[in-house]
Amino acid sequence: MSRINTNVTSLVAQRVLGQNNFGLNDSLKRLSTGLRINRGKDDPAGLIASENLRAEIKSVGAAINNAERAERVVNIAEGGLSEVSGLLTELQGLITNSANSAGLSKAEKEANQLQIDSILQTIDRVADQTSFQGTKLLNGNFDFRVSSQATGIDDLRVNGAKFEGSSLDVSVLVTQSAQQAGVFLSFGAAALNLGGTGGTDGASSTFVIEVAGSKGTREFSFASGTTVTQIQDTINTFSDVLGVSAVVSSTNGIRLQSTDFGSSEYVTVKVVDDAQQGGNITGYNATAFGTGGASLGAFNSTAATNGIRDVGQDLGATINGIVATTKGKTAKIDTDFLNLSISLNTTNAQTPGAVGTGRTFAIAGGGATFQLGGKVDITSKVTLGVSEVAIRKLGSNAAGGFLDDLGSGKGFNVVDGNLTSAQKVVSEAIEQVSTLRGRLGAFQRNTLGATKRSLAVNLENSSAAESVIRDTDFASETASLTRSQILVSAATNTLSLANNQPQTALQLLG
Repeated sequence: MSRINTNVTSLVAQRVLGQNNFGLNDSLKRLSTGLRINRGKDDPAGLIASENLRAEIKSVGAAINNAERAERVVNIAEGGLSEVSGLLTELQGLITNSANSAGLSKAEKEANQLQIDSILQTIDRVADQTSFQGTKLLNGNFDFRVSSQATGIDDLRVNGAKFEGSSLDVSVLVTQSAQQAGVFLSFGAAALNLGGTGGTDGASSTFVIEVAGSKGTREFSFASGTTVTQIQDTINTFSDVLGVSAVVSSTNGIRLQSTDFGSSEYVTVKVVDDAQQGGNITGYNATAFGTGGASLGAFNSTAATNGIRDVGQDLGATINGIVATTKGKTAKIDTDFLNLSISLNTTNAQTPGAVGTGRTFAIAGGGATFQLGGKVDITSKVTLGVSEVAIRKLGSNAAGGFLDDLGSGKGFNVVDGNLTSAQKVVSEAIEQVSTLRGRLGAFQRNTLGATKRSLAVNLENSSAAESVIRDTDFASETASLTRSQILVSAATNTLSLANNQPQTALQLLG
């Protein structure tokens, strides 16, 4: 049956041709853009996933750039600290040279002092001028600010702290007292009375003891009539080389104790020659000084000949509930959220309980903060405290002063000052700068290095995932293009035939 008003075959051919043209256009668009998803309708779920991945890739790329920028900042700070370290080494040499008083004239010492003054000025200048894009790095800009600090803290260094809000309270709880090593010598009288026995002339006899500490050993000989105070003064002459000091304790004896606190400190007393003197040596006050408590009995006993040894004890403490690593009177913690070192005075270190009321101190901000993750939150941030390296800050109360005390007219100048204390201060400053350089180096090598490698892998895998979802597979798409081209061509020919079919009706009209 033939009808000419409605050509159903042509309509079918038009519909199929339109579908084939649509498929051909999609293939051409994907091949020309390189993207499988160009609009939301191409793959709604895939579009959402790929956009999330694109945002993550962008953030990770920015985090990698942040890590590289952080490395540049640390490199500049390290360069400045390297110069300061060299200057401090030069200072150490000048102090040692100036201590040779018999071989130096006053003019030479004054010349050394001029060099020291110049070095001190240069250290301050380096600290003030080391900067990155106008931000000074070594003048305390990146040091943490501390407020509400309790009394009885000799030294406090905050190396890192991450917190939300305006401040972070830090509470230190002493759980175990720090102790010195200590031994008590009892002579039974205020002076030695070396009475002879068995033909021994007491007046010509000597009482000989060997005292050893963490820094060295010395042997001391005392004649009859030597007072307890004189024994104390003689031993204290060698306190710096022994690490042991003597204190008269009661009128009949002296207390030998380590100059420092901690388990690395010890006192050993050995009787070499008792000169027939009676008496005893006991561990001194084991509750407050060291872990002693052993008794030797008489000086001429076998135990006294072998010696008695007492060892100190490190502080025990927790910081914000975290068990601290301790040495002597110093406690440290190093976590992702808090890294600090605190040294307590003797009273606090020997008194178990909280340091301060409610809190020991508060961190009120500061520090250098680096964003090393794609997500902006506290876990992706890394903080680093860079303390000020000015001469008024290098040194410590425990060392006896600060670097600016070495200036002309100050107590530790090399012309007429205390050179022993000057060297202690410089040694402390060298240790502080070296420690800071070590922390910066560890930050570069471990934190930044590992972070950049991890982020690079993250970026690579996220990009690969986004590509699988969104990018065109050219092998598959060219096959689809060829198919669509053939179908379009076939549908076009079919439509031509369908359009010509109604003409057969003319043959009926004859």
